[in-house]
Amino acid sequence: MKPHRIRHQFLLEPGLSEKLDNLSRDPSTTKSAVVAKAVEAFIERRGENDLDQRYGKRLDRLSRELDHIRRDVEMVLESLALFIRFSITLHAHTPVPDRATQAIAQERFDKFVEQVGRQIASGKKSLGEANGGGREG
Repeated sequence: MKPHRIRHQFLLEPGLSEKLDNLSRDPSTTKSAVVAKAVEAFIERRGENDLDQRYGKRLDRLSRELDHIRRDVEMVLESLALFIRFSITLHAHTPVPDRATQAIAQERFDKFVEQVGRQIASGKKSLGEANGGGREG
């Protein structure tokens, strides 16, 4: 038994009518089938959120980029916090910046960079620690 179908009459602009004729030239396709598929697709799309359909991929990309920015800002804050801690606790005042002082400064900087890497890798945060944290290295 064939499913019951209802006859509809509607008007199309000439250009759209020509496109419909072209789509239904194949003997296995009828104008009714093309129009039915088009109406079905239109109704299904209307059920989706238009904003999500239009901007979903873009919003997903922006969200990923925001996550990367957030990570980068955390690294900068972590670096700054550790720099301040190292500056306060490690830097000895030396009036003359001689080669020995420069070597000590370079060694301290290298340790600082290693410490930032360890802190980020471990997930520890220097900012907001209740006890102020201990010095590694």
